Amino acid sequence: MKYHIEKNSVKETLIIPLYGRKKCSELFPGIYSDQTAKSVIDSLDYDFSEIEKKSKSLMHRFGFLEIAMRQTDLSMEVREYLKAHPKASVVNLGCGLDSTGRACDNGQCHLYNIDFPDVIEVRNQLLPAREREENIASDLKDLTWFDRIESRNGVVFFAAGVFYYFKTREMKEFIRAMSKRFPGGKLVFDACNKRGVRMMLKTWVKEAGITNIEEYFSVSDARKELPSFGEGLQVSSKGYMLGYTDLKKHHVGRFFLLLSKLGDGAFGMKIVRIDFK
Repeated sequence: MKYHIEKNSVKETLIIPLYGRKKCSELFPGIYSDQTAKSVIDSLDYDFSEIEKKSKSLMHRFGFLEIAMRQTDLSMEVREYLKAHPKASVVNLGCGLDSTGRACDNGQCHLYNIDFPDVIEVRNQLLPAREREENIASDLKDLTWFDRIESRNGVVFFAAGVFYYFKTREMKEFIRAMSKRFPGGKLVFDACNKRGVRMMLKTWVKEAGITNIEEYFSVSDARKELPSFGEGLQVSSKGYMLGYTDLKKHHVGRFFLLLSKLGDGAFGMKIVRIDFK
């Protein structure tokens, strides 16, 4: 029996990015592959006709390319860390139904997936934890989950589309606490500048009745702005559309290349890497 998804439910908000990762794999197989997303989508009882119709538009297709680049970039950073720390823990912050941790699994690392309890409840049904993997139900801002993470052999944390919903004050507290607790660890995540945050959160801000979006976390120059968030932080960043992969070699088209330059440039879309010393 297929797993039923109600319209306008929390579950539906989880499958939309999942569907996006499936489409990434179909449209840009040379850049990104997520067979797990396809298999989960195939196991669902849900009417995809509306989202399928929208997916044919040029801007939606670029949105899928965005997803592909972000997940690919984060995977590169995780795999790089695992080369030096093969038995490290890999922690997916705000995981949803994402399987990036599994895609980076080297057969020795330990995987953790953390999200709100209602999200983990769905994940446990659709992506139950495997050997060396644990799904943790917790608000990321409730730092008691730190106690669940094994870090003796190193730890790399990654987050996709998560920290836009943190206020700058909350992000400072989060990074400071993480750097103190996990020396030698690494945190990688996507971010953008204030213009990008306004665009990214436009719909959510309206629905949530947010009056001061300026309080929300944004980054213009990561190397200058983020070292003050903690002690001994080594910070770097790259544009996440063009910083890791030469899209020209993948023949994505001039229009998508132009939008990619605009994203990395005007909106400051980037992957931020913080090493905890």
